[in-house]
Amino acid sequence: MTTENKNQPNQKLPHQLAGAGGLIAILGAGESGVGAAYLAQQQGYDVFVSDFGAIADNYKKQLQDWNIRFEENQHTEAEILNAIEVVKSPGIPEKAPIIKKLRAQGTPVISEIEFAGRYTDAKIIGITGSNGKTTTTTLTYEILKHAGLNVGLAGNIGQSFAYQVATEKFDIYVLELSSFMLDDMYKLRVNIAMLLNITPDHLDRYEYKMENYAASKFRISQNQTADDVFIYCADDPETIKGMAGRSFAAQLFPFSIEKTVEQGAFLDQDNIVINTHQEHFTMSIHDLALQGKHNLYNSMASGVAAKYLEIRNPVLRESMSSIKPIEHRMESVAVISGISFINDSKATNVNSTWYALESMTSDVILILGGVDKGNDYTMLRSLVKQKVKAIVCLGKDNKRIHDAFEDIVEVIVNTHSAQEAATVSYHLATKGDTVLLSPACASFDLFKNYEDRGRQFKQAVKEL
Repeated sequence: MTTENKNQPNQKLPHQLAGAGGLIAILGAGESGVGAAYLAQQQGYDVFVSDFGAIADNYKKQLQDWNIRFEENQHTEAEILNAIEVVKSPGIPEKAPIIKKLRAQGTPVISEIEFAGRYTDAKIIGITGSNGKTTTTTLTYEILKHAGLNVGLAGNIGQSFAYQVATEKFDIYVLELSSFMLDDMYKLRVNIAMLLNITPDHLDRYEYKMENYAASKFRISQNQTADDVFIYCADDPETIKGMAGRSFAAQLFPFSIEKTVEQGAFLDQDNIVINTHQEHFTMSIHDLALQGKHNLYNSMASGVAAKYLEIRNPVLRESMSSIKPIEHRMESVAVISGISFINDSKATNVNSTWYALESMTSDVILILGGVDKGNDYTMLRSLVKQKVKAIVCLGKDNKRIHDAFEDIVEVIVNTHSAQEAATVSYHLATKGDTVLLSPACASFDLFKNYEDRGRQFKQAVKEL
């Protein structure tokens, strides 16, 4: 089958050497890095953790408690370049000087996901896509857990995969996999792979080329065999385009709300229909706990995986009708004076915001803005024209938002804090309206991350 293994590590992989004990360097001391450090130490390696920034106190304490050597606010190159292998944080780009030097000398650089995968025999369910990853990963995990399976949740969500491999004995892992994680994944075999969609995101890391970003997403399927499953959205043009030039060893299960599929999931009037090799499953879309077109796709993908694993219909139906919405993803915050407030802070790209707006049934005060990753707002214009009464900008530089929408939205206001954005939105809204925080941008100009942005917004709403 076709693979895109750029920068394939050379053959001096530590797990292929006679006994452990060589030096493994971990770059980045966040959740994934600290977990990888613990697992590497457990496997008998000499471990050195290096973070170019400051290390959070909780992670520093863990490293100290485990007697793992570490440094912060610098990279000691002599130490790192002496490692037999390097595990790097997904946030570190290829253009970082230390990565360039490691590549130049042929040192294998891998992700925490790749490293942890060597030390578990568990079945791996991997979920990637530009949008919907967290919701689909959480839903899949909750379904399997509700069915009584011994399952772990990791990847871009929760406790690190490596730390769980070191401390738990799960039979199945459900992993949320970002493109950055997949870039440094080479040997890991994903038994059930889901590709939800491919829309422009993080293009600054991929030379602004969609084909590079798409190739990164398809790495999820690269080591699959005929015993494995590849679940994909048949309605997503970039996915279909990417599949055309690739071969797949796994069984293919599409899902669609636009057409009938023989194996997979589709929409029959108001019912989801799922057909795998197992029994037939149907469920009314009105009974789904997660509503909206985007969640229809997420539920279908999770449902196909569940049915492939022979989860019983009553268990699947119960799980899909009772799961609570994910924090920061179309999360209802409050209704004040008849005005609904929704926290969709996790919408860090234009496509996510499109899905949020598409699901709105009332007039909207839309809170947009933050760090713009080269956004093309054109795709939002039609929905904004139909549904948005006013735009409240939440960011340091809002010029591109003004340029994109000032001819179709009468009121566009700049704000510089979550509290200000919530207050201004409340005054612009009338009874029956929805205030929607769905920024289409990253959060790092005013907030620590999208979670911080969402929590500050929720707190501000509570104080209205």
